[in-house]
Amino acid sequence: MDIIIKDLKKTFGEKVAVDIPELTIHSGELLGLVGNNGAGKSTLFRLILDLIKADTGIVRMKGAEVDVNVAETEVWKDWTGAFVDEGFLIDYLTPDEYFQFIARLTDTSDEQLQEFLAQYQHFMADELAGQKKLIRTLSAGNKQKVGILAAMLLRPQVLILDEPFNFLDPSSQNAIKHLLKKYNEETGATILVSSHNLQHTVDISERIVLLEYGKVIHDIDNKEKQAQDILEDYFEIND
Repeated sequence: MDIIIKDLKKTFGEKVAVDIPELTIHSGELLGLVGNNGAGKSTLFRLILDLIKADTGIVRMKGAEVDVNVAETEVWKDWTGAFVDEGFLIDYLTPDEYFQFIARLTDTSDEQLQEFLAQYQHFMADELAGQKKLIRTLSAGNKQKVGILAAMLLRPQVLILDEPFNFLDPSSQNAIKHLLKKYNEETGATILVSSHNLQHTVDISERIVLLEYGKVIHDIDNKEKQAQDILEDYFEIND
């Protein structure tokens, strides 16, 4: 499913956070979004998800314009899953309770939920399912895992993850890479991932967009992993 961005701009006071005249993320792409702190990655994701309002411009998915103020365009929510930060979680629930809550919202049966979670037992590492700990008491890495799995529960056609490798140990980071690549291959979903980890981003992404001060300065075909040198040069110069 294509995501079409046109004339998208967001400012905070005098600071331009996002300024993208045109960008199309093609159906089925696994796209990595990179840039230094303040480059606009999280703001762009929040604009795509209608968590904040753009000053100008549009985001369109499958012919539906993303705009919370227009009821008939809210259909995009039916095929979109995302985890941006801990604010997406309900921290007074246990992981099991939270997954059940998301399942009810998405008309997922208990049987379907259990089948879904069974696929990711290794990823959860016996630390989430069946535990009585509230989400707010979990480590940052386990909160990250809960958010990512909840975002995938609907089997979304568009999956957006902001810094999914944060707070995770190396084994879990590798598990996330395999999980996302497998999900992309099996479902053909369009996946957007932002990360400060260049190696992981290059490993999983077939296309990488580099932001600087809210603008797209490089749009790199990474099917042959050719983005590595470009990114290393850029970040070495701008370090």
